[in-house]
Amino acid sequence: MINRYADLIDQTYYFPQEGFEVVDGYLYFNDIPLKELIDTYGTPFRLTYLPKISSQIQKAKNLFQKAIEKHNYQNNYRYCYCTKSSHFKHVLEEVMRNGVQLETSSAFDIDLLRKLHAEGKVQKNTIIVNNGFKNERYLRKISELINDGFYNVVPVCDNAEELDAYEQMVEKHPCNVGLRVATEEEPNFEFYTSRLGIRHSEVIPFYQNKIANNPKFRLRMLHFFVDKGIRDNMHYWGELKRTLKLYCELRKVCPTLKAINIGGGLPIKNSLGFEYDYEYMISEIVGQIKAACDEENIPHPEIFTEFGKYTVGESGATVFSVLGQKQQNDSERWYMIDNSLINTLPDTWGIYERFILLPINKWNNEFGRVNIGGLSCDNADYYNSEVHVGQVYMPRYKGVEEPLYLGFFHTGAYQEALGGYGGTQHCLIPSPQHIIANRDENGQLRHWQHAPEQTAEEMLKILGY
Repeated sequence: MINRYADLIDQTYYFPQEGFEVVDGYLYFNDIPLKELIDTYGTPFRLTYLPKISSQIQKAKNLFQKAIEKHNYQNNYRYCYCTKSSHFKHVLEEVMRNGVQLETSSAFDIDLLRKLHAEGKVQKNTIIVNNGFKNERYLRKISELINDGFYNVVPVCDNAEELDAYEQMVEKHPCNVGLRVATEEEPNFEFYTSRLGIRHSEVIPFYQNKIANNPKFRLRMLHFFVDKGIRDNMHYWGELKRTLKLYCELRKVCPTLKAINIGGGLPIKNSLGFEYDYEYMISEIVGQIKAACDEENIPHPEIFTEFGKYTVGESGATVFSVLGQKQQNDSERWYMIDNSLINTLPDTWGIYERFILLPINKWNNEFGRVNIGGLSCDNADYYNSEVHVGQVYMPRYKGVEEPLYLGFFHTGAYQEALGGYGGTQHCLIPSPQHIIANRDENGQLRHWQHAPEQTAEEMLKILGY
């Protein structure tokens, strides 16, 4: 009977596959020997592999360019990075090496851009798309950016009142603006219409009443985003066609409208069984934009995307040691790890996100069903299902052996922000150390510690002690 963990994976998935292989009994991630990092730094740790960020960007840019050539599309594609996915400086520097544009979500994003501009990483001609429902601070900082000569800033109006603030604050004219269209959610969603954006029926009247005859503003972009992402289903294609129809109607009365922004939502691999035809989806999107415009005799717009999770998600991994195991009843075995899932992977319990979970070692051991338990005393601090399996299977082991090491992979987006990186943590369990890996000009792996494990002194200082 075949019951090794390696055989389970081999029978269930195509393996090895891109980014994952086993060499001499140990898992490699993007050709990184994870056991080497464990021996060097210990666990737990977060890992960011910078070259994966560039490869993701180039993959999308190449597929859009291929689609543009295939459909004879008469305009360009613009890749924007959604900064909220990961604000780390090493991430933004890697992103900007690929000639992309940026999308912001809050006031402090503007301060981040100022820092990058001071170091020559962001230029005044960089396209900066400003999204979100904007408070006074955010509005003011956007306006100051425009007034300081960042001439490709495009604040996307989330509501009709937003334009009034730019009327008062922006001194340099004409000011580029965009309009976000509120999308309808899927029938099983908790509400019908997104809270973000302006209703379809109000977009053209808003342009005619507030922008068309105002020399201070120039409408350049129509923006929409489907919350569930870019998926090959009736809901996504229906919302895209609905927005394209609106774009064509608006373009007929607004000659300055030059761009359509389809937002983010390109998925990442969350299982070894993940299947998604990126080339087909991107080609179909470009083809549908072209067809809609050709039918109405409208010039093809520039196509913008705002990929965040897609950009950085697959660059990340989070590695733990199993401290011990507990057989709580006949059917439930718990593997207790050396940090808290609530702290380190907050969306596993907050929105039931699932990642690729694999052992680093013991692939030749027998396997069994387990639950992964975190260090906190919270009942929600666990992980017990995967996307395509429904249960978690891990190698069995005895306590006298080398510890079992577990890795959650493609965790590079949102975790630090949602988990409160460097702040106070649940049960005062410290944030793990952060390791960065890169390759030099000869392809040799280099890795270093970006930040050590959080200390008690750092956390207690925040708490006022």
